Amino acid sequence: VETGFHHPELRHPDFPLANPSRLGEQRFGEVLLPALCPPGCASLSPFYQPVLFPLFPAAFSAGASELRLSEGKFQAFLDVSHFTPDEVTVRTVDNLLEVSARHPQRLDRHGFVSREFCRTYVLPADVDPWRVRAALSHDGILNLEAPR
Repeated sequence: VETGFHHPELRHPDFPLANPSRLGEQRFGEVLLPALCPPGCASLSPFYQPVLFPLFPAAFSAGASELRLSEGKFQAFLDVSHFTPDEVTVRTVDNLLEVSARHPQRLDRHGFVSREFCRTYVLPADVDPWRVRAALSHDGILNLEAPR
């Protein structure tokens, strides 16, 4: 745990984004789905290309983040499958849980890509930052949990 500046606004229970339960669409640099594109962007954006192949349900959940709060446990799940375990960092700063990952440019099926992200969760007041534990599944899902 590091001491540092924390945002008092984020601790306020009325802050609308303080504890979202699910965050999706984190497939940066991959296929842009027509359903996710604002009206008219297909004709205006040179980056939009229609999908020419069927997508499977797994493609829609790639990069998703989910937060679960129960009586006895704080739990967050984050898809970090594009990164190796050595490229992922988990730390707490006051009441914030920060997950970051970065990998240098590498070859994938579309060419070369480098990725970097930082996701910060606000821990509930009854969660001790020292007791947060992280585990990585074989399919690249990072499980973060702490008792409440």
